This record gives sequence, C-alpha cells and structure tokens, in this order.
Amino acid sequence: MVNHEKKMPPKRIILMRHGESAGNVDAGAYATTPDHKIPLTEEGRAQAREAGKKMRALISTQSGGACGENWRVYFYVSPYERTRTTLREVGKGFSKKRVIGVREECRIREQDFGNFQVEERMRIVKETRERFGRFFYRFPEGESAADVYDRVSSFLESMWRDVDMNRHQVDPSSELNLVIVSHGLTSRVFLTKWFKWTVEEFERLNNFGNCEFRVMELGASGEYTFGIHHTEEEMLGWGMSKEMIDDQMDRVDGCRVTSNDSCSLHLHEYFDLLDVTDDEE
Repeated sequence: MVNHEKKMPPKRIILMRHGESAGNVDAGAYATTPDHKIPLTEEGRAQAREAGKKMRALISTQSGGACGENWRVYFYVSPYERTRTTLREVGKGFSKKRVIGVREECRIREQDFGNFQVEERMRIVKETRERFGRFFYRFPEGESAADVYDRVSSFLESMWRDVDMNRHQVDPSSELNLVIVSHGLTSRVFLTKWFKWTVEEFERLNNFGNCEFRVMELGASGEYTFGIHHTEEEMLGWGMSKEMIDDQMDRVDGCRVTSNDSCSLHLHEYFDLLDVTDDEE
C-alpha cells in the first residue's frame, strides 16, 4: 500500500527550452534532417552549460532550512537530440549527489510539423497558421497545439502521480526540484494547462528563448507561481496580460481566491446578460 503521508511536493518546477539548434540557425536543415535528429550548435552547447550553472546557483542560493541544504533535482527530458544534448550540458553544472534521476518522456517532445520540411512550403504553412490561430491550426501530416495540449495533459497527470507515490524516491529531509527540458511551444502549452489559461491567453504568449528557463515555486498559498523568481516586467515580456500577472503575484503571499471563485473571472465572456439576482428574490 502506498504511504501518501510521504508525498513530497516539489519546491520548484523549472521549465527549460533547448539551446540553439541547427534548425534555429538555418530552417533549411529540416528539409534534409528529421526534426528529432536536429543537433545543437556549438553556441547551443555553450548556452546549455551556462544555463546549468545559473540553475544550480538559483536553486542552491534560494533553498533554505534543513530541507533546502539537502536539495535535489530530477529531470524530465524530451527524446529529441537537441533536448538530450542540452540536458547533458546542463548536467555539468550539478554534482552526482544532487541529481536523483532522469526520465526521457516522449509526451513532452516538440510539436509535430510533419516529416521532412521543405522550407518554402513551411513558410507558407506558418503564414496560414498565423491567420487561422496557433492553437487550433494543425500542420499537414503533423499536430496542432491542441493535440500537444492533450499529450502534455497526460504527462502532467503522470508527473503528479510520480510525486504522489514518491516515485522520485525523495528523502523527506530533501527539497525536490523538477526540471523539464523541452521545447518552446510544448512549454507554453504546459503552462496553459497548469494555470488553466484560456486559448486566447495562450495565443498571447511569446516563445521561450534558447536555454531560457522559467521557475515556478510553491508560494504561501500552496500554489505554484512565477512571482517569486520573476518580475512583473519579465512576465509582461512573455506576453502575459495584467490579469495573468496579478494572479501570479497573488499566489506568492496566499491572497489568491480559491479555484472555484476564480472561475468567475471569465463569467463576463459567456454570461454578459446575467441578472444580479433571481426574480424570486
């Protein structure tokens, strides 16, 4: 029988995009190399090594108390070549003592754009996507962001079961940090699912930079927030609205309303003719 009293919610969940790839430098690379085999450039490797150092410094300096001194990291990584190489370089910033484990997770792979991608054809297709909408547009022979949302949702449920059942094998005296090394769109979809953002809010979001990582940390409310490690200006740069940012900041000190109460934030979008009270009242 599983002992749920040993459940160790992670202190932080860190989302990271891979380093600069050959496809980022030359879109023509996708015409001859399968997307999952696109490698990092030397600059991308250097970005990943530097990001590993910064990530370790952030975790080690922000961790406090007995649990904080015994902090550990567990990595989930997309099976694509560029994410796997990114993780190898990031890992150079951590000692073996600090890394609990790594799991390759196919559900956090890049959005499927089809097979070999002819550059001119993809340019036209992506222009069409901008007119159609990034979330629902499905690439010919590929996926839409909505398809990615479905598999990321499945991954998130599995990840939380890992936490609930202590499959990371975290010692109760340790502070757990989960790091997800993935792709730009996949990470934005993950956040949309996690924070229950709408499709319109997803459409606002800007992509992660190469080797950029964003840190969600448990706030006083018992919910995860960007507001501890990131400024409002940063979040504006990510494309988040004032309402989205206010929600993140409210999570820091526990002033946020409950999830049921927060549903009223979108009432006006669907029920603009609602009476304040029933006629009977």
